[in-house]
Amino acid sequence: MVKYFEYKLTIPVTNTSLSDTAAAVKVEQTYRSDFLSYLGLAAQIPNVLFNVFNIIFQFGGKNLTLSITIAIVAEVILFIVTIILAMVDSSSWVPEFFIVTLATVVVLNIANGVYQNSVYGLAAKLPMKYSNAVVLGSNISGTFTSIVNIVAIALSPNVRVAAIYYFLAALLVLLACFDTYFALPINKFYRHYCMIEDTEVSSTVDTKGGDSKRSFPPYWAVFKQIWVQCFNVFMVFFVTLSIFPAVHAEIKPIDEAFFGDVTDKYYSAVNCFLVFNLFAMVGNVFPNWFTIPGPKYLWVPVVARVLFIPFFLFCNYNPGARQWPVLIDNDYVFIMGGVLLGLSSGYFSSLCMMYAPREVPPEHAGTAGMMAAACLVIGIFCGVNFSLVLSWAIKQDCSIYLEGQNETYL
Repeated sequence: MVKYFEYKLTIPVTNTSLSDTAAAVKVEQTYRSDFLSYLGLAAQIPNVLFNVFNIIFQFGGKNLTLSITIAIVAEVILFIVTIILAMVDSSSWVPEFFIVTLATVVVLNIANGVYQNSVYGLAAKLPMKYSNAVVLGSNISGTFTSIVNIVAIALSPNVRVAAIYYFLAALLVLLACFDTYFALPINKFYRHYCMIEDTEVSSTVDTKGGDSKRSFPPYWAVFKQIWVQCFNVFMVFFVTLSIFPAVHAEIKPIDEAFFGDVTDKYYSAVNCFLVFNLFAMVGNVFPNWFTIPGPKYLWVPVVARVLFIPFFLFCNYNPGARQWPVLIDNDYVFIMGGVLLGLSSGYFSSLCMMYAPREVPPEHAGTAGMMAAACLVIGIFCGVNFSLVLSWAIKQDCSIYLEGQNETYL
């Protein structure tokens, strides 16, 4: 998709004066060079804010249907707009395309923040393997996208046509989500667990008195019970997104003929995106068979994953600008690191999201699930931004510091 936006943000050079051409090139470079940074901010900030917003304004979980419906409808409309933008020639209005695209990304991530948070809250009312199903679904999507990306590279299609097909696929998935969500009320299994929650809420209201329709969930009491799992969720995604994809995708092959003549085309697509997403998906499946460690000690391996950060920094990351030595100079060791990163990310993220709703009474499971989902998004936000720190750090000359340390010891 990067190539698509580079294509759309290209200003055609016509037979104009040199000053006009230079000005056009300067404007184009501004939009193209800074686009991903602006895109990241436009996506991350609204997503985080509206994940939190959706927790605060949920009254006993009764508004989930309205939240999910509005979010899906908004996303469908925005993807239709995005497809139209991909189809039209925007070369004569690149600045306007830039602004409209970022505006759609902001609104899309507002809707996505509400939708994602609500779906986790909905799944939290069901047995814990259904919370895992939501996490699994996101990694299945990542694996599918990685495969499509490899196919697109192989076929070398026109970037505009490829983008239209990507957006159409997303639109079809959203329509399927819309249809299946409204099929839930006719599912006996789902109705059974909704009745259990309603019974628990009614029992609590009868005991304490008050109006269940107007009562807020006890947010602080819920958070005190699940804060360890919220920390685990945050740490899993903070570590993962610190590395993937910003650092992971910029690690270059030690063996320049690793895939023969097509190493440059496929190395990152296969050894980064496909490997990580595929094994994260596999990691999501494991908790359906076993859940080790339990909620009490899950933080130990979660915190230990921080060691992945120096591991990937000492691979052949950004060889053109790095000042640090390359200590891991074997492509297969790097690939195995990617496998372990994906497996651990998928497995531990599933455990966190499964454990959190089980730490509270059933009537507060939805709120707990939504809090965990908010911590997930905050972890992503912090991890993506911390990857910028890692990118800066690897360019700093550490030899001066090491020499100073050696002199101290001598």
